[in-house]
Amino acid sequence: MQVLAARVLLRPTDLDAAVDFYEGRLGLVRFREWGEAPHRGIVYFLGGGYLELTETPASAPAPPRPAGVRLWLQVPDAESAHAELAAAGVPIAEAPERKPWGLVEMLVHDPDGLPLVIVETPLDHPLRRRD
Repeated sequence: MQVLAARVLLRPTDLDAAVDFYEGRLGLVRFREWGEAPHRGIVYFLGGGYLELTETPASAPAPPRPAGVRLWLQVPDAESAHAELAAAGVPIAEAPERKPWGLVEMLVHDPDGLPLVIVETPLDHPLRRRD
């Protein structure tokens, strides 16, 4: 199988709250959008992939979240991301901390409670090297 592109698909319980979070607070940039309520969708650039938010009509039950799913978002500087997100009013569940595996990670949640792991790969980490 050859994969040409990838995106994460989310069906938030409140699209407007999700847009405020991902675009207004995290600062993701729109790639494209379509439709009108209650059938709207917005796709954001997400590094090497995309994040798609698709509206769930009010009459439809919200789909369940798979247990254990997290978004892993790599940033160049976790402390700067922490300051930026805190200033934007994003509650920080876990402040940036260097983990035993060597990555600097912090944790925030989207409006539906989906964990977002914000990760910095330090210059001395093996992921930065190719042997």
